[in-house]
Amino acid sequence: MMQHLPVLQVIVPLLAAPLALLLRPSRLAWLFALIASGAGLFISLSLLAQVLEQGTLIYALGGWAAPIGIEYRIDRLNAFVLLLVSLIGFVVLLAADTSIRREIDEDKQPYFYSLYLLCMAGLLGIVATGDAFNVFVFLEISALSTYTLIAMGRDRRALWASYQYLIMGTIGATFILIGIGLLYMMTGTLNMHDLALRLPAVQNSATVLTATAFFVVGVCLKLALFPMHLWLPNAYAYAPSIVTALLAATATKVAIYVLIRFVFTIFGLDFAFDSLPVHEMLLVLGVVGILVASVLAIAQSNVKRLFAYSSVAQIGYMVLGIGLANTTGLTASLLHLFNHALMKGALFLALAGVFYRLSTVELKSFQGLGRQMPLTLAAIVIGGLSLVGVPLTVGFVSKWYLVLAILERGWWPLAFLVMLGSLLALVYLWRIVEMAYFSPAPADGGNPPVKEAPLMILLPTWLLVIANVYFGLDTDLTVSLASLASIELFTPVVP
Repeated sequence: MMQHLPVLQVIVPLLAAPLALLLRPSRLAWLFALIASGAGLFISLSLLAQVLEQGTLIYALGGWAAPIGIEYRIDRLNAFVLLLVSLIGFVVLLAADTSIRREIDEDKQPYFYSLYLLCMAGLLGIVATGDAFNVFVFLEISALSTYTLIAMGRDRRALWASYQYLIMGTIGATFILIGIGLLYMMTGTLNMHDLALRLPAVQNSATVLTATAFFVVGVCLKLALFPMHLWLPNAYAYAPSIVTALLAATATKVAIYVLIRFVFTIFGLDFAFDSLPVHEMLLVLGVVGILVASVLAIAQSNVKRLFAYSSVAQIGYMVLGIGLANTTGLTASLLHLFNHALMKGALFLALAGVFYRLSTVELKSFQGLGRQMPLTLAAIVIGGLSLVGVPLTVGFVSKWYLVLAILERGWWPLAFLVMLGSLLALVYLWRIVEMAYFSPAPADGGNPPVKEAPLMILLPTWLLVIANVYFGLDTDLTVSLASLASIELFTPVVP
């Protein structure tokens, strides 16, 4: 059984998805989805332990070895991201039963769990597969389920947000498919390892240059890199709260993984950063994204949109680390990929608790909320401090490594811009703190006082908040995993 774990990581949620559709009442579907997600988390933990002990795992589907067959190849980077996606998928699902009862009609709830599992299968498949075309297939599985999940909310603006995401996501997917098609035309293989070995012989051709350009732009659309982020704020703001928490903590992180995998493993550093201006593009767009998206976040009156723009800024930090093209920078990107998932998972789950009680997350509705929902607002404050990069939180750890990587390059003005981004994050966090703790609660007008968020939303929220603090204090696991994966990515692929 243990040798089949790479494929079981994807098959378990994929088979569980249609079964969840058949279960009634909806709580039974939730319990079933939770068990399937728990199994996925166990598999990802086992895979990580195997990879650390044995090195890269190669699994040939149906016993057909690559390049004829499709293989799943799990190395340190895959195992790291698989654990992240499985962990967040399980923790967010803990809150789903309570949250979606307020936000999704009863008859649609089994469909929600089915689509949730399908989305998980797509995200895990993107990470686990060693086949370039399968990356596209799983990308579309996760994207199609996500479009539907966003549109399931009662807010009619969710339909428009889903349509916007559909258009932008389809353009991105088409670009990726064109890039993969051109690479196949030039090399005759879709296996990533084979691509990495065969590409140097043809990499200076116009076709490969075009393929790389199409692929990188397509992935940047999927990961919402500024200014290709326009689909993201509406999608996060109007989707059901649980969907927002899942997407913010996993979907863009998996797209970052795809960018790292293709740039470092398949295209190779010399080609991607010397023959093409990928290096400069990522640096410039990363920095501009950090600053502009942070300013836009300050201007928002809806807290979900505020944190959505904050996500665009945080993606800038990850891309900046990749653009630095040194092992410390890539380590910082991988750390921030993991840490940002913990932060945004905690923040959007806390907002799910606010929405449960108030049916809105407009900033003005936060007046005096710090005294009425102390645990929920404390979670938002700690998660927000992590976003800022305050010491003793995970945000500090990844930003520290990012600044170290910049100083290794000797680009100290860039370090100043990174710190400026943190100050802007402090400004938009302060707007929430000021409203929640320093503004009087509105007159009740005979309405009952606002209660604390339900326990089943608070519990997963605080699990992620505690993780924000724990991994900010004990960095051994995350830093060692990110460093090992980074060193592996800088090592040339050998036959």
